[in-house]
Amino acid sequence: MEPAVALVQGAYFLITGLWPIFSITTFMMVTGPKTDLWLVKTVGAVLAVIGAALLVAGFNAELGEAVRLLAVGSAAALAAVDVIYVSRKIIAPIYLLDAVAEAALIAWWAVALHL
Repeated sequence: MEPAVALVQGAYFLITGLWPIFSITTFMMVTGPKTDLWLVKTVGAVLAVIGAALLVAGFNAELGEAVRLLAVGSAAALAAVDVIYVSRKIIAPIYLLDAVAEAALIAWWAVALHL
């Protein structure tokens, strides 16, 4: 089950990370206007790299502690940012959909790790 969750999370992070890099216009149509486009693209690049690493780990079934920490920790960090900054009205409520996706990934990891 761990390889499956790593592959799903990896694909999700890779796709959502590359999206603002390749089409900032459509990204902002969905998520709202941004002022620091370089920062949006930087976060996207980091997410894409995390996604690629999770895909490699999932395909190779190499899911040690470091990969698990990267997966769960990055999902938790993103969910926290989504919830905090939506509640402060800094980012659009659409980001709560991402928070739900991140929470689902964390729950799936918990089940896969028998926690």
